[in-house]
Amino acid sequence: MKIVVTVKQVPDPNGAQALEPDNTIARDREVVLDPGDEYGIEEGLQLKEKHGGEVVLVSMGPEKARDAIRKGLSMGADRGILITDEQLAGADALLTARALAAAIKAEKPELVICATESYDGSTGMVPPMLAELLGVPQLTFAKQVEVDGQQVTVHRQTEEGYQVVEGSAPCLVTVTAGIAEPRYASLKGIMAARSKEVKVLKLGDLGIDRGQPAETVESIADADAREAGEIVEDDGSVGVDRIMAVLQSAKVL
Repeated sequence: MKIVVTVKQVPDPNGAQALEPDNTIARDREVVLDPGDEYGIEEGLQLKEKHGGEVVLVSMGPEKARDAIRKGLSMGADRGILITDEQLAGADALLTARALAAAIKAEKPELVICATESYDGSTGMVPPMLAELLGVPQLTFAKQVEVDGQQVTVHRQTEEGYQVVEGSAPCLVTVTAGIAEPRYASLKGIMAARSKEVKVLKLGDLGIDRGQPAETVESIADADAREAGEIVEDDGSVGVDRIMAVLQSAKVL
């Protein structure tokens, strides 16, 4: 089974974030493998261990995004593909999906695994766009993935319980953080990652052009500050009445 896992390098979630003048996220600071992608890598590795095959990491970003791929390789992935080109700077979700799709099509994987959304963009638009461009079904928000021949089954947790969704490979699966605990890279894995292939592709290698953006950021504004809550001094006689009044106004009672 060939499994492709999409990965992304993002600003460190534990650091301060900033925007460039063109409203894109500043990346001139500490950057790391997106924590959400570590769960996808782990699930890919577990499926490989169970069914055999290989795990290929595909990423789009600047040259230093190679470090994010290397971390995934040190966890146990087999090889990586980095799509990097100055023409892709500031790419929107659709251009990102087009570039990823072009690289992934050449691999002909049985399964594509993505995080539900990236830490930095948080739009969740790339995975469904990618599935459409690849012409494969998508099984989303998986907390458990099972593969039996060509049948792929995912368990999706909801407020009411679990949904069990089935599809046929090839397909795309998005995974949640609860699917598995990402493994730590061993010293042996870190050393082995240095010799694993990371293929570099330019926009021209993919047979696509940048085109016009499908989305633009018109403006950025700070979120409204949360207002202070109401404090009720209870002398033993008004607290319950006030709570009941609040619940009634909220139509809870």
